Amino acid sequence: MKKFYLLIGLIFCGNLTFGQTKNFIDQPYLETAAKVDTLIKPDIIYLDILIREKDERNRVSVEEMETKMIQKLRSLGIDTEEQLTLTDLASNFKKYFLKQKDIMKDKAYELKVFDSQTAGKVLVGLEEIGISNVNLDRTEYSKIEELKLELRSKAVKKAKEQADFLVAPLNQKITRAIHISDKSYESYNTFNGELQEVVVMGYSNKSKHEYEPPAIEFKPIKVASEVTVKFGID
Repeated sequence: MKKFYLLIGLIFCGNLTFGQTKNFIDQPYLETAAKVDTLIKPDIIYLDILIREKDERNRVSVEEMETKMIQKLRSLGIDTEEQLTLTDLASNFKKYFLKQKDIMKDKAYELKVFDSQTAGKVLVGLEEIGISNVNLDRTEYSKIEELKLELRSKAVKKAKEQADFLVAPLNQKITRAIHISDKSYESYNTFNGELQEVVVMGYSNKSKHEYEPPAIEFKPIKVASEVTVKFGID
């Protein structure tokens, strides 16, 4: 008996679902898709910095180089507590066991700056104190989520305008949106030290006193939103 009621219940649920689907399909509707994109200038720049002890008699320790680096960055107006992060600490044990020398240490950092001029100053300033292993890692835009929402809204508006245009020759009107789907994406920029090469090339042709960081323009980030909307037709 229980099985009988269970079967009836399943049939009823199936009919209800089918009826809802059927009602949706039976409605006259128009489906239209719209895409909106924009190019935005990045406002966050990430630099990778590697401090490495050199295998020489009067080598400077990683700790000393770190202190010099922090002093230099602060002299450039950088908040090292907020913008500088330690990403890796390693020791060269292999060389120690093979040559019976002191352990060589490496420290890797990530530095966040907010414009290309500061990035150029950092590269030149660190080179002056003996730190030249600095590379551009990536760029980002800080208000990416707010921008995506704005683009979604514009895409929906564009979809409605398209729908109005399509039904106008039929002397019909769209009523309300009965289904909306959307997606957004962006193309972040990643690098392999390109900024370092540009800055060092500019720096090598001038004396330290004459050098000014070049006005480098980073490749803009492309952000796009796409929507598909089903509008009821009256």
